[in-house]
Amino acid sequence: MLQFAKMEGCGNDFLVVDARDGAHGDLALLGPRAATVLCDRHFGVGGDGVLVISQASAPGALARMRVLNADGSEAEMCGNGLRCVTKYLYEQDAELWRSAIPIETGAGVLRCEVTLNGARRVTHVAVDMGRPRLARGEVPMAGPKQETALEQEVTLHGNGERRHVRLTAVSMGNPHAVLFIEGDEPLRELAERYGPLLERHEWFPHRTNVEFARVRPSGEIDLVVWERGCGITLACGTGACATAVAACLTRRARPGVELAVHLPGGSLNITVAADLGAVLLRGPATEVFRAEVDLAALLGRYGARA
Repeated sequence: MLQFAKMEGCGNDFLVVDARDGAHGDLALLGPRAATVLCDRHFGVGGDGVLVISQASAPGALARMRVLNADGSEAEMCGNGLRCVTKYLYEQDAELWRSAIPIETGAGVLRCEVTLNGARRVTHVAVDMGRPRLARGEVPMAGPKQETALEQEVTLHGNGERRHVRLTAVSMGNPHAVLFIEGDEPLRELAERYGPLLERHEWFPHRTNVEFARVRPSGEIDLVVWERGCGITLACGTGACATAVAACLTRRARPGVELAVHLPGGSLNITVAADLGAVLLRGPATEVFRAEVDLAALLGRYGARA
């Protein structure tokens, strides 16, 4: 039986599997097909992804987080997922009761600080997301490797239409293409229409997450994200960070000031360092329930249905 915790951060929901004790062997069962089956909202448990916690291999880290998207692909990083994993680890293991928990991710070892209520339960987590990567070679994105893509114009063909948009490419350990929408078109409709086209655009060899953002007169940002490997999700932590960085780069926001980013599932607070050299992500993390599932049987039923 596969034991898991169902957790969410601003509605971005995950199955968290603790494999630190080696109970799941080489994690062969938790491969792409298993993630797809588990995340199926009709025939499985349901979720935007599976987060596997294992022993760390990087010096200084207390655990490692692996991210499997709902389509079975593996992501380098997930900000909302990392907050959920931090909450799980802190509340599961008293030996980790400290103000900062370093966790190994595909984007390196990231420092996570917890906010507690009176019952020593984690309500919010702040993550030092490190340096945003702006060079095309780091995103990665086609073109001269040392150049940045700042409001780069691209023409999209699809759905019987042709549209010119401008994107800013940012990596927060995973690739993002940020679009600022100046008109009043609904962000979700734009994300549904153009997100799939940009996710698989030839400029992005590893595909990309796509952010559709609108800056309010107050300076706060409304955001809908088309996530690589998931589609539209209620929230995306790295997407909110990438959008805040892009807003600072394009002078739509000021660095050094905490910025509220509003997503369909809730709000995240992002601070881009004054020198653009670091990003701090702060937001909630919630445990929904714990359960177990017969993964082998689930895989068999799912295979018979296909």
